[in-house]
Amino acid sequence: MLIAFSVHEFAHAWTAWKFGDDTAYREGRVTLNPIAHLDWIGMLFLVIAGFGWAKPVPVRRSRFKNPRQMNIMVTAAGPISNLLLAFLLLFVFYLLGALNVFDKASPDFFNNILTFLNYWLSINLALFLFNLLPVPPLDGYRIAEEFLPLKTRMVIQENSQWITFGFLIVVFVPPLREATIGQLMQLRSPIVQGMQWLLGLVF
Repeated sequence: MLIAFSVHEFAHAWTAWKFGDDTAYREGRVTLNPIAHLDWIGMLFLVIAGFGWAKPVPVRRSRFKNPRQMNIMVTAAGPISNLLLAFLLLFVFYLLGALNVFDKASPDFFNNILTFLNYWLSINLALFLFNLLPVPPLDGYRIAEEFLPLKTRMVIQENSQWITFGFLIVVFVPPLREATIGQLMQLRSPIVQGMQWLLGLVF
């Protein structure tokens, strides 16, 4: 989980840095070191409730040459990094299988590999999908915000605390979570199937 969080935030910071905003770079966020991205309250929630968050990456969109387009790309870099992480490990698994690495592996060892693979795919795809929700302060909202009229953005900003509070209720109340976010998480299976189809063209 820490790796997934760290790569996600690193992707935001690195992309912003490459686009001309060195704010995150100067704060030491262009790194894969989990310590740099830890939010201790977010980690506490992760341990207690199974849901947490990392420290948000500071971004000053005014430093971008094309603020709207570049801010969208910086924001999208986080979720996309989790999607790529999932694909990367699945690729390695297929590659090792093609090289017959698992042929002499014991059943227990192979089952452990499958368990780890499933966990890795589940976590990274969950972060990918969850962060695309258009709810402040998630990445999905920060992308959608770039297309909203100023008046709408101001109304959402004025009520952001209540919106976030309501969203947390949905996240932490099991029936509400299953009826909303749980349905979104069902998309993980077709995404994995799509990845397997692509890899099947190679291996």
